Amino acid sequence: MDDFNRNFIEYDRWKTMITGLGMTLALTFLSLVVGIVLGFLVAFARCTFLKSRKPNFLLRIINGICQVYLTVIRGTPVVVQVMIIYFVIFMPIGINKFLAAVVCFGLNSGAYVAEIVRGGIMSVDEGQTEAGRSLGFGYMQTMWYIVFPQAFKAVLPALANEFIVLLKETSVAFCIGLGDLMYAGNAIRAATYTAFLPLVTVAIIYLIMVIGFSKLVSLLERRLRKDER
Repeated sequence: MDDFNRNFIEYDRWKTMITGLGMTLALTFLSLVVGIVLGFLVAFARCTFLKSRKPNFLLRIINGICQVYLTVIRGTPVVVQVMIIYFVIFMPIGINKFLAAVVCFGLNSGAYVAEIVRGGIMSVDEGQTEAGRSLGFGYMQTMWYIVFPQAFKAVLPALANEFIVLLKETSVAFCIGLGDLMYAGNAIRAATYTAFLPLVTVAIIYLIMVIGFSKLVSLLERRLRKDER
Protein backbone atom coordinates (compact mmCIF):
# COMPACT_ATOMS: atom_id res chain seq x y z
CA MET A 1 0.00 0.00 0.00
CA ASP A 2 2.90 2.33 0.77
CA ASP A 3 4.31 1.69 -2.71
CA PHE A 4 0.94 2.49 -4.29
CA ASN A 5 0.67 5.77 -2.37
CA ARG A 6 4.23 6.74 -3.23
CA ASN A 7 3.85 5.91 -6.93
CA PHE A 8 0.37 7.28 -7.65
CA ILE A 9 -1.09 9.34 -4.79
CA GLU A 10 1.83 11.48 -3.59
CA TYR A 11 2.31 14.67 -5.62
CA ASP A 12 -0.71 13.60 -7.72
CA ARG A 13 1.49 11.34 -9.80
CA TRP A 14 -1.60 9.60 -11.16
CA LYS A 15 -2.25 12.78 -13.15
CA THR A 16 1.07 12.22 -14.94
CA MET A 17 -0.21 8.82 -16.01
CA ILE A 18 -3.53 10.25 -17.23
CA THR A 19 -1.74 13.00 -19.16
CA GLY A 20 0.54 10.40 -20.73
CA LEU A 21 -2.44 8.27 -21.71
CA GLY A 22 -4.08 11.26 -23.42
CA MET A 23 -0.86 12.01 -25.27
CA THR A 24 -0.58 8.38 -26.43
CA LEU A 25 -4.17 8.32 -27.74
CA ALA A 26 -3.79 11.70 -29.52
CA LEU A 27 -0.49 10.62 -31.06
CA THR A 28 -1.95 7.30 -32.21
CA PHE A 29 -5.08 8.86 -33.71
CA LEU A 30 -3.27 11.62 -35.65
CA SER A 31 -0.58 9.22 -36.84
CA LEU A 32 -3.27 6.83 -38.02
CA VAL A 33 -4.96 9.60 -40.04
CA VAL A 34 -1.64 10.55 -41.67
CA GLY A 35 -0.84 6.88 -42.26
CA ILE A 36 -4.19 6.09 -43.90
CA VAL A 37 -4.09 9.12 -46.22
CA LEU A 38 -0.47 8.48 -47.20
CA GLY A 39 -1.01 4.73 -47.48
CA PHE A 40 -3.97 5.11 -49.83
CA LEU A 41 -2.07 7.57 -52.04
CA VAL A 42 0.97 5.29 -52.28
CA ALA A 43 -1.20 2.21 -52.88
CA PHE A 44 -3.12 4.02 -55.63
CA ALA A 45 0.11 5.10 -57.33
CA ARG A 46 1.62 1.62 -57.09
CA CYS A 47 -1.54 -0.11 -58.36
CA THR A 48 -1.87 2.35 -61.26
CA PHE A 49 1.72 1.54 -62.25
CA LEU A 50 1.25 -2.22 -61.90
CA LYS A 51 -2.03 -2.23 -63.85
CA SER A 52 -0.70 0.00 -66.61
CA ARG A 53 0.51 -1.89 -69.67
CA LYS A 54 2.72 0.99 -70.84
CA PRO A 55 3.47 3.25 -67.82
CA ASN A 56 4.69 6.71 -68.82
CA PHE A 57 7.84 8.38 -67.50
CA LEU A 58 6.07 10.29 -64.71
CA LEU A 59 4.36 7.13 -63.46
CA ARG A 60 7.70 5.32 -63.41
CA ILE A 61 9.26 8.13 -61.34
CA ILE A 62 6.36 8.15 -58.85
CA ASN A 63 6.48 4.38 -58.52
CA GLY A 64 10.24 4.53 -57.94
CA ILE A 65 9.81 7.11 -55.17
CA CYS A 66 7.10 4.96 -53.56
CA GLN A 67 9.33 1.88 -53.67
CA VAL A 68 12.21 3.76 -52.03
CA TYR A 69 9.85 5.05 -49.35
CA LEU A 70 8.46 1.56 -48.63
CA THR A 71 11.93 -0.01 -48.56
CA VAL A 72 13.47 2.58 -46.22
CA ILE A 73 10.55 2.81 -43.80
CA ARG A 74 9.92 -0.93 -43.57
CA GLY A 75 13.64 -1.72 -43.44
CA THR A 76 14.60 0.46 -40.48
CA PRO A 77 13.47 0.35 -36.82
CA VAL A 78 10.82 2.87 -35.85
CA VAL A 79 12.86 3.97 -32.82
CA VAL A 80 15.69 5.00 -35.15
CA GLN A 81 13.24 6.78 -37.45
CA VAL A 82 11.70 8.87 -34.66
CA MET A 83 15.14 9.87 -33.35
CA ILE A 84 16.37 10.88 -36.83
CA ILE A 85 13.20 12.83 -37.63
CA TYR A 86 13.28 14.74 -34.35
CA PHE A 87 16.96 15.16 -33.44
CA VAL A 88 18.35 15.46 -36.98
CA ILE A 89 15.56 17.14 -38.97
CA PHE A 90 12.93 18.81 -36.76
CA MET A 91 14.75 19.93 -33.60
CA PRO A 92 17.34 22.12 -35.44
CA ILE A 93 14.50 24.10 -37.07
CA GLY A 94 12.45 24.37 -33.86
CA ILE A 95 9.58 21.96 -34.60
CA ASN A 96 8.18 20.36 -31.45
CA LYS A 97 8.38 16.73 -30.38
CA PHE A 98 4.70 15.94 -30.81
CA LEU A 99 4.62 17.00 -34.47
CA ALA A 100 7.86 15.11 -35.09
CA ALA A 101 6.33 11.98 -33.56
CA VAL A 102 3.12 12.33 -35.59
CA VAL A 103 5.14 12.67 -38.80
CA CYS A 104 7.33 9.70 -37.91
CA PHE A 105 4.56 7.32 -36.92
CA GLY A 106 2.38 8.57 -39.79
CA LEU A 107 5.16 7.80 -42.27
CA ASN A 108 5.80 4.43 -40.65
CA SER A 109 2.14 3.43 -40.57
CA GLY A 110 1.60 4.73 -44.12
CA ALA A 111 4.14 2.24 -45.49
CA TYR A 112 2.31 -0.71 -43.98
CA VAL A 113 -1.14 0.65 -44.83
CA ALA A 114 0.01 1.13 -48.44
CA GLU A 115 0.91 -2.53 -48.80
CA ILE A 116 -2.32 -3.63 -47.11
CA VAL A 117 -4.43 -1.45 -49.42
CA ARG A 118 -2.39 -2.41 -52.48
CA GLY A 119 -3.07 -6.07 -51.71
CA GLY A 120 -6.78 -5.28 -51.38
CA ILE A 121 -6.96 -3.39 -54.67
CA MET A 122 -5.01 -6.06 -56.55
CA SER A 123 -7.34 -8.75 -55.15
CA VAL A 124 -10.38 -7.15 -56.84
CA ASP A 125 -11.11 -9.10 -59.98
CA GLU A 126 -9.96 -7.37 -63.16
CA GLY A 127 -13.41 -8.00 -64.60
CA GLN A 128 -14.81 -5.45 -62.15
CA THR A 129 -12.58 -2.78 -63.67
CA GLU A 130 -13.52 -3.83 -67.19
CA ALA A 131 -17.20 -3.75 -66.22
CA GLY A 132 -16.80 -0.21 -64.93
CA ARG A 133 -15.04 0.92 -68.09
CA SER A 134 -17.72 -0.74 -70.23
CA LEU A 135 -20.34 1.32 -68.35
CA GLY A 136 -18.57 4.47 -69.49
CA PHE A 137 -16.66 5.25 -66.30
CA GLY A 138 -13.18 6.75 -66.58
CA TYR A 139 -10.23 5.21 -64.73
CA MET A 140 -10.66 7.39 -61.63
CA GLN A 141 -14.42 6.85 -61.54
CA THR A 142 -13.97 3.10 -61.86
CA MET A 143 -11.47 3.08 -59.01
CA TRP A 144 -13.60 5.33 -56.81
CA TYR A 145 -17.04 3.77 -57.36
CA ILE A 146 -16.20 0.11 -58.01
CA VAL A 147 -12.68 -0.95 -56.98
CA PHE A 148 -12.06 1.09 -53.81
CA PRO A 149 -15.30 0.09 -52.00
CA GLN A 150 -14.59 -3.61 -52.54
CA ALA A 151 -10.91 -3.28 -51.65
CA PHE A 152 -11.66 -1.21 -48.54
CA LYS A 153 -14.11 -3.81 -47.28
CA ALA A 154 -11.52 -6.56 -47.79
CA VAL A 155 -8.70 -4.75 -45.98
CA LEU A 156 -10.69 -3.14 -43.16
CA PRO A 157 -9.82 -5.85 -40.56
CA ALA A 158 -6.13 -5.59 -41.51
CA LEU A 159 -6.28 -1.80 -41.19
CA ALA A 160 -7.84 -2.16 -37.76
CA ASN A 161 -5.00 -4.47 -36.73
CA GLU A 162 -2.51 -1.91 -38.05
CA PHE A 163 -4.09 0.59 -35.67
CA ILE A 164 -3.45 -1.77 -32.76
CA VAL A 165 0.19 -2.21 -33.82
CA LEU A 166 0.55 1.56 -34.17
CA LEU A 167 -0.86 2.10 -30.68
CA LYS A 168 1.88 -0.10 -29.18
CA GLU A 169 4.65 1.31 -31.39
CA THR A 170 4.02 4.87 -30.18
CA SER A 171 5.49 3.80 -26.83
CA VAL A 172 8.97 4.42 -28.28
CA ALA A 173 8.19 8.16 -28.50
CA PHE A 174 9.46 8.52 -24.92
CA CYS A 175 13.02 8.25 -26.30
CA ILE A 176 12.70 11.80 -27.71
CA GLY A 177 11.22 13.07 -24.43
CA LEU A 178 7.57 13.14 -25.52
CA GLY A 179 5.29 12.85 -22.48
CA ASP A 180 3.34 9.79 -23.55
CA LEU A 181 2.19 6.90 -21.37
CA MET A 182 5.57 5.16 -21.39
CA TYR A 183 7.32 8.43 -20.52
CA ALA A 184 4.92 8.92 -17.59
CA GLY A 185 5.65 5.45 -16.21
CA ASN A 186 9.36 6.00 -16.59
CA ALA A 187 9.18 9.42 -14.91
CA ILE A 188 7.36 7.95 -11.90
CA ARG A 189 9.90 5.13 -11.72
CA ALA A 190 12.77 7.64 -11.71
CA ALA A 191 11.10 9.77 -9.02
CA THR A 192 10.16 6.94 -6.63
CA TYR A 193 13.04 4.52 -7.36
CA THR A 194 10.52 1.70 -7.76
CA ALA A 195 10.09 0.02 -11.14
CA PHE A 196 7.41 -2.61 -10.54
CA LEU A 197 4.21 -0.61 -10.05
CA PRO A 198 4.77 2.17 -12.66
CA LEU A 199 5.92 -0.14 -15.45
CA VAL A 200 3.37 -2.88 -14.73
CA THR A 201 0.63 -0.23 -14.68
CA VAL A 202 1.78 1.04 -18.09
CA ALA A 203 1.75 -2.53 -19.42
CA ILE A 204 -1.75 -3.16 -18.02
CA ILE A 205 -3.12 0.07 -19.57
CA TYR A 206 -1.68 -0.89 -22.98
CA LEU A 207 -3.08 -4.41 -22.58
CA ILE A 208 -6.55 -3.11 -21.73
CA MET A 209 -6.53 -0.78 -24.74
CA VAL A 210 -5.33 -3.54 -27.09
CA ILE A 211 -7.94 -6.02 -25.78
CA GLY A 212 -10.64 -3.35 -26.22
CA PHE A 213 -9.59 -2.55 -29.79
CA SER A 214 -9.24 -6.27 -30.58
CA LYS A 215 -12.84 -6.79 -29.48
CA LEU A 216 -13.92 -3.94 -31.75
CA VAL A 217 -12.01 -5.52 -34.64
CA SER A 218 -13.73 -8.87 -33.99
CA LEU A 219 -17.14 -7.18 -33.96
CA LEU A 220 -16.27 -5.39 -37.19
CA GLU A 221 -15.20 -8.63 -38.88
CA ARG A 222 -18.41 -10.37 -37.80
CA ARG A 223 -20.45 -7.44 -39.14
CA LEU A 224 -18.64 -7.61 -42.49
CA ARG A 225 -19.19 -11.37 -42.75
CA LYS A 226 -22.87 -10.88 -41.97
CA ASP A 227 -23.17 -8.26 -44.71
CA GLU A 228 -21.62 -10.66 -47.23
CA ARG A 229 -24.35 -13.26 -46.68
